[in-house]
Amino acid sequence: MATDGSNTGTGGGGPAEPSVTFGDITGSAFSVGGSNNTNTVRHGDAAAEAPTPQVLLDAVLELRAALVRLPRGEDRSALDAELDGAAEELETAREIRPGLAARLRGALERWAPLVESVSAATALGELLITLGG
Repeated sequence: MATDGSNTGTGGGGPAEPSVTFGDITGSAFSVGGSNNTNTVRHGDAAAEAPTPQVLLDAVLELRAALVRLPRGEDRSALDAELDGAAEELETAREIRPGLAARLRGALERWAPLVESVSAATALGELLITLGG
């Protein structure tokens, strides 16, 4: 974006989407929105405690509830099944079993086009990062 507040075109005659670049962000929270989507990202201390099974379960259930608004299809059915399996595993867990975070992260990556506009997916992804999965 130009310093005078106007968008600079890309040669096509119309205004271009403004580009945003973030440098190093530590110990902060910010929201990024575009195309009627807003995703909030929170960065904490590297030594922050890993989320509990209940916190991860809540994030999985929140994403599962958000997906209800999306059209039903083969991809969504597969993601629903993956999230349901993870939720079932977390409901009685005292700790998060090794491999669960990696499995959930793989599901988010596999079905990224389906969940990229769902802020609950971003929240779950952030928890998975703290778990190293």
